Amino acid sequence: MEREKKRRWFQAASALGVNIYLPAWLHGQIFRGAIKGTCVPVLNCYSCPSAVGACPIGAAQNFMASMRFNISAAQNQFGLYVFGFLGFVGSLVGRIPCGWLCPFGFMQELVHKIPSKKFGIPKILTFGRYLVLALFVLLLPLLVMDEFGFGQTWFCKWICPAGTLEAGIPLAVLNTEIRGLLAFMFGWKLAILVLFLVWMVFAERPFCRTACPLGAVFGFFNKVSLFRMSVDEGLCTLCDDCVKVCPVGLKFYNTPNSPDCIRCLKCVKSCNFGAISYEFWPKKGREAIAGSR
Repeated sequence: MEREKKRRWFQAASALGVNIYLPAWLHGQIFRGAIKGTCVPVLNCYSCPSAVGACPIGAAQNFMASMRFNISAAQNQFGLYVFGFLGFVGSLVGRIPCGWLCPFGFMQELVHKIPSKKFGIPKILTFGRYLVLALFVLLLPLLVMDEFGFGQTWFCKWICPAGTLEAGIPLAVLNTEIRGLLAFMFGWKLAILVLFLVWMVFAERPFCRTACPLGAVFGFFNKVSLFRMSVDEGLCTLCDDCVKVCPVGLKFYNTPNSPDCIRCLKCVKSCNFGAISYEFWPKKGREAIAGSR
């Protein structure tokens, strides 16, 4: 099977796999099974009715929001599992989940297929995801407390369009009690979602590139993960065919393991000279380990 078709199947299977409890849609309630606390390696809202796992960004915010209270109450169980999980996945494959598994990334690619004039995204805007990660996922949940000593999940509450699409809208439609509680916050989140939906038509993966904190985390590992990509400078002709198909507009020959790369592997197929390759656990790393024994 052609690699791009295979990737589409992986994306579709992942979207279904992390939202497999379809009976929940009949009741307008979220799935609360025993596995719900297990993190999935993609941005997928915990409150989606059929979600069977926890979004790691939501889990990280909950950890940060409760940490000061837990310390003050002499609690020694902080839920560091979520950071270990992110580190484990990132160390293995970097941003592969962004390109092959994330349901919201998959949706962005489908929306971008709507015929229109297409535009790039200025490089400066791609640093927005680091700001979102630092401010809304880590600092604000840790530093801004309510009267009970707990923080809030700022990213989920104020920004995440995936949560609005997967959870907010479905629950508002299916559950009359929730529908009656809708106020300013729902309107704000709906506006954020509409903004990104329109942007998706004209630019590729704008949320991934400018605001996704999970992509920012996994991107930190691209240069050190066991899955690595490389370019043979002797074969590369700088023809830019890889740039033309890259969903994030990278010049792969300059930065083969850039934090921006979602590792969709479109560039591998596009190169007519076989200059782009990838491997799991590069040979140099294996030789270094063998030599130290």
